[in-house]
Amino acid sequence: MNILLTGASGFVGKQVLASLLERGEKVHAVSRTHPRVEGAYEWHEGDVFDEATFLDLTKTLQPDCVIHLAWYVDHGKFWSAQENKAWKRATLKLARAAAEAGARRFVATGTCYEYDWPDAEPCDERTTPVADHTLYDRMKNETRLALEALCTENAVSFSWARLFFLFGPYEAPERLVASVARALSSNKPAACSTGRVVRDFMDVRDAGAAIAALALSNVEGPVNIGSGQPLTVAELVTRLAELSGRPHLLKLGTLPDREGEPSFIVARTKRLVEEVGYKTSHDLDEGLKNALSFWRERT
Repeated sequence: MNILLTGASGFVGKQVLASLLERGEKVHAVSRTHPRVEGAYEWHEGDVFDEATFLDLTKTLQPDCVIHLAWYVDHGKFWSAQENKAWKRATLKLARAAAEAGARRFVATGTCYEYDWPDAEPCDERTTPVADHTLYDRMKNETRLALEALCTENAVSFSWARLFFLFGPYEAPERLVASVARALSSNKPAACSTGRVVRDFMDVRDAGAAIAALALSNVEGPVNIGSGQPLTVAELVTRLAELSGRPHLLKLGTLPDREGEPSFIVARTKRLVEEVGYKTSHDLDEGLKNALSFWRERT
C-alpha cells in the first residue's frame, strides 16, 4: 500500500513509521524534521499548514492511505491553545486533498479525553458518550465528526484512533514516565503526586504498531489505542523506581494532585483486539525498562 504519514518525526509517528516499514509498506513520511528511523522510505520536509505543499504531495504521490498524526502537542499548553482550531482546519483540508487525489482510506488520531468517563468502567467506543473538557478534546471530536462526513461523502474509509496514556522513547521530558525516569537516571529525587488515579498506560511502540495495524485494516470509526489494563499512577512510578534500582528516590505525595482530575480512565480494547487483530507485545516491565534505558543514555 502507498501510505502518506504526517507527523512522522513525532513521539508516536516514529513508532508508526517503524511498524509500517516492518510490514513492508511503501511510506512517504512528512514532517518538519527528519524522523531518523531506520528503513527504506521517502521523507518529505513539510508542514500540514503549508497548503501548497500537501496539495502537491497528494497529487504527486496519490496515496492509497493517509495516516494523519500531526497536531499541536506542546506539553501543558495544548489543552487550551488556540492552535487547536487551526489544526482542525488544516486536517480537513488535508483530508479533502487526499480524497481528490484518490485516497481510499484516511486514519487520524483522537484522545481518550473525548470521552465522558465512567466512574469505574472502561471507555467503550460504541457506548461511552463523549463530552467537552478542554478546547483540545473539543476540537479533536469536532474534527472526527467533520472527517466522518467528508469521508462518507467521498467514499473514503475512515478510522479514528483514540490514544490513551502512552510512554516511551522520545516523549516530552515533562511527561510522567519521562520526568520520573530522568530524575532516577540522574540519581535525583523523583517528585510525584499521591498517584491515586487509575489510568491506562501503553508502550508507545505498541501504540505505533496498533495504529499501523488499524490503518491496514478495514475497520472504521473510533478505535481505542490502549492496553486495557487499569493501573494507578502510584503503581506505575513505584515499579519504574524499583526497576531503576533506586526506589528510595521516589517521593510520592510531594506534588499536589490535579484538581478535578477524573479518578478512572481506561480503554476497552475489544475492537482493537477482535476487529483490528492487534494485541500488545511489550509488557509493562519491558516498556518501563526501555524508557529508563532511553533517558539514561541522555543524562
